[in-house]
Amino acid sequence: MSQKNRLNTVATKLNNLPNFISSFAMSKVFGGTIKYAGHSGIRFEKLSDNECVVSIRNKKKVQNHIGGVHAAAMALLAETATGFVFGMSVPDSKLPLIKKMNIDYVKRSTGDMRAVAKLSDAQIATILSEEKGEVVVEVLITDEANVEPIKAEMTWAWVSKTRK
Repeated sequence: MSQKNRLNTVATKLNNLPNFISSFAMSKVFGGTIKYAGHSGIRFEKLSDNECVVSIRNKKKVQNHIGGVHAAAMALLAETATGFVFGMSVPDSKLPLIKKMNIDYVKRSTGDMRAVAKLSDAQIATILSEEKGEVVVEVLITDEANVEPIKAEMTWAWVSKTRK
């Protein structure tokens, strides 16, 4: 359903690699493009038109003072998952922008973390048909114990790259 853009084209090629290397290749390519995500060790598990799954290991470079994944790293995980699934549908003539982050830290996290962001077909249709606009992208973030330590949603907008 989504229109092919540069991100979509690259993701499709990487998804066509054998399973054992696809995730590694996506993580390297996208982590090299979005430097902070790459530096923090965000791992891409899946990227399609409707869904993005990313994870982060609870390693020293992303830990807080009590040994868990830092609040900023959790926000990065949410922003990365929602931004990439959103970006799969934004035409190359448009500029994707994060407009709002709504994050509630509700429980202490345990171990590694994973984020799953999804877009509906209706949201994708809106992105493709409107000159500018915004969508709220919900994301489910769980820790190693399969607990949801944070609740998050991100509002992403798009505008024309050329100013009128």
